[in-house]
Amino acid sequence: MAPFRYRKPGYVALNVGDLDRSVHFYRDLVGLQLVEQDRDVAFLRCSDDHHNLALYRSGQPGIKRMAFELESEDDLERAAAYLKGLGWPLAEASAEETARLRQGRTLRFRIPDSSLHFEFYARMEKAGGPFLPTVAKIARLGHVVVKCAQRDAVLRTLTEQLNFRVSDHFGDQVSFLRCFPNPYHHSFGVARGDSDGLHHVNFMVTDVDDVGRAINRMKKAGVDIVYGPGRHDISNSIFLYYLDPDRLTAEYSFGMEEFPEDSPRPARDLPMRPEILDSWGGMPQPGFAQVGAVEAADS
Repeated sequence: MAPFRYRKPGYVALNVGDLDRSVHFYRDLVGLQLVEQDRDVAFLRCSDDHHNLALYRSGQPGIKRMAFELESEDDLERAAAYLKGLGWPLAEASAEETARLRQGRTLRFRIPDSSLHFEFYARMEKAGGPFLPTVAKIARLGHVVVKCAQRDAVLRTLTEQLNFRVSDHFGDQVSFLRCFPNPYHHSFGVARGDSDGLHHVNFMVTDVDDVGRAINRMKKAGVDIVYGPGRHDISNSIFLYYLDPDRLTAEYSFGMEEFPEDSPRPARDLPMRPEILDSWGGMPQPGFAQVGAVEAADS
C-alpha cells in the first residue's frame, strides 16, 4: 500500500473554450467565488482555499488534471520517493507556477494506461477570508469521475498503488473510490469508456433546497439539465446534473455516505439496474457525460 495519506480532492483543472463565459457560469449559476483571472486562467473556490476549480483557456474542452491535497509535507515527501521508486516519470511544478497556484511543492505524474494526469500537493494558501455562499451553499468540491479506455488497469493502479479504496462497483462499468482516509463515499470514480474523457465534476451542497433552487435557476438561464433530480442508492445522495457552456457535465449533490477509517463496510458489487443509479426512477438525458477530453500533454 502506498505510504502516504490524502486529505481531500483539492481542485480540478478544466480546459474551457471561452474563459469569460465559463467564469460567469461557475460563479453566477453554480455559485463558486472568483479569486483571480487573467487572459488564460481563472481560479475559483468553494472553500477557504485559494481555489478548488481552475479554468484554462483551450481549444479542446475537458479535464486538464486532477489535484489531491495530501495530509502533510511528510506525506508529500513519501509520495515523491514512492512514485520515483515505481519508475513513473515524475514532474515538479516550477517555482513560478507554484507561486501562481499559491501552493507549496507540487508533484505531477501520468496515471499508467491512461492519459490522465494527477497532481499532489500538501499546502495551499487560504483565499483571504471565508468562502461566502451565494446562489448555493456549496460545502466542497466533492468528486470527479473520468472515463478510461483501460478502466480495469487504471482501477488496479489506483487501488493497488495509489491508496484509493473502493466503496462500490456498479457492475463492471463504474467504480466509486475514496482517497484514503477521506471519509466520503467517493472522491474519484473510474468509468469504462471507448476513450479517456471527463465524465463529470461534482460539488456537494449543504441543503437539499440548493438542489431544488438550482433546477429553476438553471432552466431560467437556458442550461440543460441532463439527469435528475434523483437519488443515488449507491451513495445515498440527492443529485442534479447539468451542462456547462462547453457541455461538460457538472453535478450538485446533497448528502453522502461516510466511511470510518477503521473497519469500514466491504465494497459492494451492485447490479447494473437503473434504480441503483436513481431510486426515483429517472434516466439520463442526451448529453449526459458525453463531452470532455483528457489533456494528454504534461502540464
